[in-house]
Amino acid sequence: MKAVHENTFTACRNACKLCTPLGACLTFRGIEATLPFLHGSQGCATYIRRYFISHFREPVDIASSSFDEQSAIFGGGDNLHRGLRNVIEKYKPQMIGVATTCLTETIGEDMPMLIRQFVKESQGDALPAIIPVSTPSYQGTHVEGFHAAVRAVVESLAEPGGRAGKAINILPGMVSPADQRHIKEIIEDFELPYVMLPDYSETLDAPTVAEYEKIASGGTTLNSIRGMGQARATISFGSTIASELSAGCLLQQRCDVPEYRLGLPIGIKQTDAFFDVLGELSGQVIPQKYFFERGRLIDAYVDGHKYVFGKRAVVYGQEDMVVGIAAFLAEIGIIPVLCASGAESGRLNENIRRVTPELTQEITVLEGADFLDIEQAAANLQPDLIIGNSKGYTFSRKLGVPLVRVGFPIHDRIGGPRLLHLGYRGAGQLFDRIVNTLIEAKQSSSPVGYTYI
Repeated sequence: MKAVHENTFTACRNACKLCTPLGACLTFRGIEATLPFLHGSQGCATYIRRYFISHFREPVDIASSSFDEQSAIFGGGDNLHRGLRNVIEKYKPQMIGVATTCLTETIGEDMPMLIRQFVKESQGDALPAIIPVSTPSYQGTHVEGFHAAVRAVVESLAEPGGRAGKAINILPGMVSPADQRHIKEIIEDFELPYVMLPDYSETLDAPTVAEYEKIASGGTTLNSIRGMGQARATISFGSTIASELSAGCLLQQRCDVPEYRLGLPIGIKQTDAFFDVLGELSGQVIPQKYFFERGRLIDAYVDGHKYVFGKRAVVYGQEDMVVGIAAFLAEIGIIPVLCASGAESGRLNENIRRVTPELTQEITVLEGADFLDIEQAAANLQPDLIIGNSKGYTFSRKLGVPLVRVGFPIHDRIGGPRLLHLGYRGAGQLFDRIVNTLIEAKQSSSPVGYTYI
């Protein structure tokens, strides 16, 4: 396996990542009656709203302290305090998640101090919980912002007290609303009480309602977050997350809640590992419906094997998704010849090697890559397929290689929040999409244009 860490080009040309506060805002949208608030300029909030709305197709409000030139020079404390008062009056949230931006981090705003001042000035007023998280966009990725916000919420709210509770904590990572719903369905079928943080399965994929809600219904309740420190165990999805960003690690250290760290359960092997943990925690065997789902998935592998075996794929995006997809591809007989991410955790290469041990000599890993890096590497590897989010469409079109869209953001197709990646069911749907994409590409380029395979 060839791992490439150093990029001698000093500019980023179409980043293969998004800004850190975007991930924090996604976390806050998955907590009940919570409003995301950016301490920075209005443009930052507009940028994030644009990405959320184009992917989730839902109305998204993100408040801003609305920096101007004077705030950038003298500090934005007054803007922050006015903004907090406004959103408390207009939205009446139970919690406000305050994420920093490049500008506020660069001028050195002391967020905990500014929030303490606001609370002191508001004595006698009923205030929501106000939780700051440091998310400078020039450092890290949207996924790191997501995990940083989860950890900040747990650090502020979770109460230790021994493992008196019967519930388990689920930290699903940055997956789709459909993935979250499926994970909840699985855990409920094992008859395990749980707390999932965050849970935007309803807040960002909501049904139509008669009256507009300023803050969408649903999300993890604050009371359930407070009880996470007394859970039986924590299941965390994500093999590349740093310990200092891991809420599961924090709960284990501070509250003695054991953590089970798993990769995203994509495909048979990784889903088996997830079900093994649930079986251990519940004392139950796999429910019959998942036994059948697993069997149908194996049957699908057999049916489609001749179309996928030996094909070559480029995979890019957030690190944990890349690792999960690479493991799945190796399982079905596709070689993930290039695995790339804009993140620079230093853990992508080792995790790709761990899940594809038989293919290490055939895989190139790019960390800290932009899309021109990925395009140039892909052009020399002659892939049959590209798998990643919508931001790779331009180079997919340029190379004439079909793109299977997974992850976030998907803004040139409908249905991003309903894409299922996880579990036997998600693997079956993903397998069908991959096989049909390969068949369609071959069919479209055929001089005969055959109608039967």
